[in-house]
Amino acid sequence: MADKSSSNAYWAANIRLIRILLVIWAVASFGCGILLRPMLSGIGVGGTDLGFWFAQQGSILVFLVLIFVYAARMNKLDREHGVEE
Repeated sequence: MADKSSSNAYWAANIRLIRILLVIWAVASFGCGILLRPMLSGIGVGGTDLGFWFAQQGSILVFLVLIFVYAARMNKLDREHGVEE
């Protein structure tokens, strides 16, 4: 039974982390790149406005950062639950 509850806790933490990171990615790509673009148009980044930058490059960079965050957090979660390699 203890093994089953530990497994459930591990997967619950994993799913919670995935949901949080997906929300961050959605806000960065869809929110900043599409919905908030008119609000961000006055802020300049690299010769263009911030909304356009998020739509073209920012969401990709946020996604890459989230990949590394996910890998680091999963390594920590694996160690906490004793399933590291």
